[in-house]
Amino acid sequence: MLYYSMPALAAGFILDLMIGDPRWLYHPVCLIGNLIAFLEKILRKIFPKTDKGELAAGTVEVILVCLLSGGIPFLMLHILYGISVWAGFALETFWCYQLLATKSLKTESMKVYDRLKNGTLDEARYAVSMIVGRDTQSLTEEGVTKAAVETVAENASDGVIAPMLYMAIGGVWLMFLYKGINTMDSMLGYKNDKYLYFGRCAAKLDDVANYIPARLSGWLMVAASAFVKMDVKNAAKIYRRDRRNHASPNSAQTEAAMAGALEVQLAGNAYYFGKLYEKPTIGDGIRPVEVEDIRRSNRLLYATAILGAVIFLLIGSAVRYCFFL
Repeated sequence: MLYYSMPALAAGFILDLMIGDPRWLYHPVCLIGNLIAFLEKILRKIFPKTDKGELAAGTVEVILVCLLSGGIPFLMLHILYGISVWAGFALETFWCYQLLATKSLKTESMKVYDRLKNGTLDEARYAVSMIVGRDTQSLTEEGVTKAAVETVAENASDGVIAPMLYMAIGGVWLMFLYKGINTMDSMLGYKNDKYLYFGRCAAKLDDVANYIPARLSGWLMVAASAFVKMDVKNAAKIYRRDRRNHASPNSAQTEAAMAGALEVQLAGNAYYFGKLYEKPTIGDGIRPVEVEDIRRSNRLLYATAILGAVIFLLIGSAVRYCFFL
């Protein structure tokens, strides 16, 4: 399994760039999401509705989701590789292709771009609401554009670099485990009355799982800005200065690199579920944000993804060669 994970990563990455998310097939992350929702419903009934009870229930949820999201793919691949190397390789490649989100991220963000260019502002607000968690009903054109650029930046780590890194370390089952952790955070990691205690363990584990990938993604994005003729020096400057301008220790890493490369200011105050959250800005407004920045952010996304894939494949293949030599 470990030996064939590198060529599976290469093949899966290329398939993702060429074809994108197979919409006709039920996505494994949806299965993980259903599992999380199912377990939450059961565990909330079992554990007492106290702060300690909800914290314990959330911890049990994290343990079960991690065991199942990583363990089931591991067992399936172990069995399949035992039957046929080619069958195991094919499944690992396909799963890698499904779990990477480079092209789908570009596709969804470019829907926002298209609505801003060829549609109405309300249509653009709706399109961006499909890819961000904030309230979008009253966003201006600049606000819609910033939201799209920010989600491209943040998901460059969560949806592309981090999954590739974990696959390079241990194979696609480890990528599944990461996606389980990441999905739990997106579903349970809210600091509201419902999830303050139940989702605390999920949120903390996601912070740990993304700590190295987020910082690696930030530096990769800074380096990749050179390949798409963006401002490398400013990207490095803003990354070093503003990478901590977020409540999460990881979320501002790639946003800072993106803001610096584009020479714009991102982030700032935003509404979530009707409540205003005051957030620091990221980057300097050397020029105003414009619709074309969505297209530029995707160019930087692709450059970052390709650079990351090349590095992971070279290092991962070298380590495996030494290990199996």
